[in-house]
Amino acid sequence: MSKKILVLGGAHIDRRGRISGTTTEGASNPGSWFEEAGGGGFNAARNLARLGFDVTMISPRGGDPIGEMVGEAADYAGVHDRPFVYLDRKTPSYTAIIERDGNLVIALADMDLYRMFVPRRLSIRSVRDAFDATDLVLFDANLPEETLASITTRAKALGKTVAAIAISPAKAVKLKPCMERIDYLFLNEAEATALTGERPNDPAHWPSLLGDIGLKGGVVTRGQRELIAFADGHVVALQPADVANVSDVTGAGDSLASGVIAALLGGKPIEDAIREGAAAAALTVQSPHAVNENLSADTLKQALSLVPQARILH
Repeated sequence: MSKKILVLGGAHIDRRGRISGTTTEGASNPGSWFEEAGGGGFNAARNLARLGFDVTMISPRGGDPIGEMVGEAADYAGVHDRPFVYLDRKTPSYTAIIERDGNLVIALADMDLYRMFVPRRLSIRSVRDAFDATDLVLFDANLPEETLASITTRAKALGKTVAAIAISPAKAVKLKPCMERIDYLFLNEAEATALTGERPNDPAHWPSLLGDIGLKGGVVTRGQRELIAFADGHVVALQPADVANVSDVTGAGDSLASGVIAALLGGKPIEDAIREGAAAAALTVQSPHAVNENLSADTLKQALSLVPQARILH
């Protein structure tokens, strides 16, 4: 029987405009427009379902066509979709402008509906049952601070493993009050800096800085530079895969989190788990979508050939 994962967080529409030529700031740029379902938690949920896990997703949603699009994407990926639907409100959205090489120029997040996911929602019978049945709880920082605290408190009271995705520097700081109840946090250097208040000259010091605010384990990504991962007292560094045909970097961090979580649930150590996360990220950036529809346990295994061995720092 596959292990169960409960995901709580962002499930919305991603709108991405890709500039077709050289980016000119403060001017009109020719390009193309693309829309698909997205959200940190939702991207991770779909990746994990494609990797063979039994995944349930709980998130607020509007009663609009965009909300229906998100529901259809969940069904297509094999995710058990359990939304809180507000018929008179619009589904949240994320709008990004991306350069020709796939890198982000700027983005706007219209996430007001996530404020409606208040802690008392966790008391609903179906939500309590989902917590009871799961092996791991994964959430993202799109939700209100008090809800994040309640999620981690409930999960830890039940003895569940807890993982989180930081989403952005502004949202990452909402995780501070519950940091000691998170087993694995996935974040980039800007988000880590927002949490710790400083950025070390040596990235190998990230685990100690994050440990000072209570974090047990996690992954700090650094773009195309070596990332740092730590868990169970071990710290490793890994050079991300060198992908020649980058299509779109959207969702890379969410897929990295998915690959790491999948490997950790399979009993692998952090030095192996981070390689699987990097392989999942490599597959994602080769796809125009935030979730590579070809992702599977087999394609992930094949993609490991792109990823070097991790360096064990201590």
